[in-house]
Amino acid sequence: MTERRLLLVNGPNLNLLGTRQPEVYGSTTLAEIEARVAQVAKEAGLAVRAVQSNHEGELIDAIHAARSDCAAIVINPAAYSHTSVAIADALRSVGLPVAEVHLSNIHAREEFRHHSYVSAVAEMVVAGAGPLGYEMAVQYLADRLAQ
Repeated sequence: MTERRLLLVNGPNLNLLGTRQPEVYGSTTLAEIEARVAQVAKEAGLAVRAVQSNHEGELIDAIHAARSDCAAIVINPAAYSHTSVAIADALRSVGLPVAEVHLSNIHAREEFRHHSYVSAVAEMVVAGAGPLGYEMAVQYLADRLAQ
């Protein structure tokens, strides 16, 4: 690995941020979040590779690929948080530090959203901080990697 890089993973429907249920997810677009993550990471001496997919297998493939060129993963698994043992297993299998992000407070929403399979793998979880949660995750991982 020639440079320290984060993999930023965003799951299903997050491509619609900014227009999808702004009362829940806010008006910030995914492109704006990715740009801010890249800026915060750059300030911490990190590069970012971002991937968003509505397909579980594509997310798993991106996580597997991170083994070769990433130092850590920031993930908002979206609805896959509550259903995907496969994504949790993929994160566990790559052995990289993981920070999980949710724009909304999943614990204040429907009961089925209260459990995340990814949380058991993540070193840190931030929920309900909106786009700021991504920045918090990047800073956490930057500090973690500096240790």
